[in-house]
Amino acid sequence: MTRKTKESGKSESAWPALITTHRRLVDRMEAELAGAGLPELTWYDVLWTLERAPDGGLRLSELARDIVLSRRNIPRLVDRLELAGLIRRERSDEDRRGYFAVITPKGLAMRRRMWPVYSRAIATHFDGHLTAAEHAALRAVFARVLIALRAQELESS
Repeated sequence: MTRKTKESGKSESAWPALITTHRRLVDRMEAELAGAGLPELTWYDVLWTLERAPDGGLRLSELARDIVLSRRNIPRLVDRLELAGLIRRERSDEDRRGYFAVITPKGLAMRRRMWPVYSRAIATHFDGHLTAAEHAALRAVFARVLIALRAQELESS
């Protein structure tokens, strides 16, 4: 039986289930990383994003746009990663006020140390609960939503 919303009479959105599941998965993955003596998942997110970027670096505004997890407190997060020697800031040649965050060799090594713990957590707490058909369906659904969001972003810029 599907619950109906009071406002519209339509079936309830999957949104609450999505964000609740996301939060719990992130909490579980954070606990596994901490248990292995590794930094928090947001560090992995930044290091992975920078590793994939051209020349291993992005403007701080681009980094904030491209990371998957929380975009809050990017300057503080970048400060902590820089203090740990995992990234460095470089001044932009085009705009002397702008900075790039660039992954260091130590940052690459840390991201690679984190991946086995993170990938096991993904397999255990997410992938292992879904069939191949469910994985394919979720990829299709999320791809459709992302395409629509990107189109809206292009229209508004």
